[in-house]
Amino acid sequence: MTGFGSFTHEGSLVTVNVTARSVNHRYLDVQIRVPHRMQGLEHGIRERVQRQISRGRVELSITTQYNTRRQAVVDVDDKLLTALVEVAARPEVAAVSSGKWAVGDLLRFPQVVTVSETALDTNESDRIDIDVMDAVDQAISALDAMREREGGFLRADLDERAVVLRDIVNQIDRCAAESDDSLRKRLETRVAELSSDVVVDEKSVAQEVVRFVARSDIHEELARLRAHIAHWEGLVAGAEPCGRKLDFLLQEMNREVNTIGSKADGIETSELVVAAKAELEKLREQTQNAE
Repeated sequence: MTGFGSFTHEGSLVTVNVTARSVNHRYLDVQIRVPHRMQGLEHGIRERVQRQISRGRVELSITTQYNTRRQAVVDVDDKLLTALVEVAARPEVAAVSSGKWAVGDLLRFPQVVTVSETALDTNESDRIDIDVMDAVDQAISALDAMREREGGFLRADLDERAVVLRDIVNQIDRCAAESDDSLRKRLETRVAELSSDVVVDEKSVAQEVVRFVARSDIHEELARLRAHIAHWEGLVAGAEPCGRKLDFLLQEMNREVNTIGSKADGIETSELVVAAKAELEKLREQTQNAE
């Protein structure tokens, strides 16, 4: 299920910005981008996402900005600087050099000078971590709220399609009953048309009718299909995540409809089976959006 949420928290030391996005995915896939110093928080952030979201690809991006500029620390690599001076003093180097190296030239060499900020003490680090986790909670809640709103529209569509599917099943049931009666009448007519000198065993004819009807009987499949639809409606109406269970039910319903299509007789029934398959495909597409 798609969604977006963001939150900005201005703490005493840093301002934390968290953005959370989600797109459809068969399982839960959490991707987290945090500053290098905060990589130790990834496990806790992942747990917080899992407590509220169970399905979808979720991307969290966390950035921090210090509210005040921290004191700079300049470090000079004395050994490297000495080595550069010694190299510059060699005759073969001095011979090809147009002039002496100034101090600024030496300091511009890579890795000679390192500029960094003063390290955070334990108390400051803990305060920043708390601010980050609070911002994460708020962003996830905003994301989840948007997903819930979308879920309300999704449920309305799923309920509507389930009603359509149930109606198709009832029509198939009616057609199956009419097909059984039609078969009996056709066989009785054919038997009556047989020549009078042909001996007809009415019991054998009746047994053949029973065998044919048994082979084309779809009442068990229809009963299971109705049970799956009822289970579907119960899952959709519940508060628990049900996307994966709906996927499984769709597979079972497809299996029953395919069996009905192979056993049922009659053009109208075949057309209804095609309509049921089309409706199940629409349900499958929408279920990919459900958590």
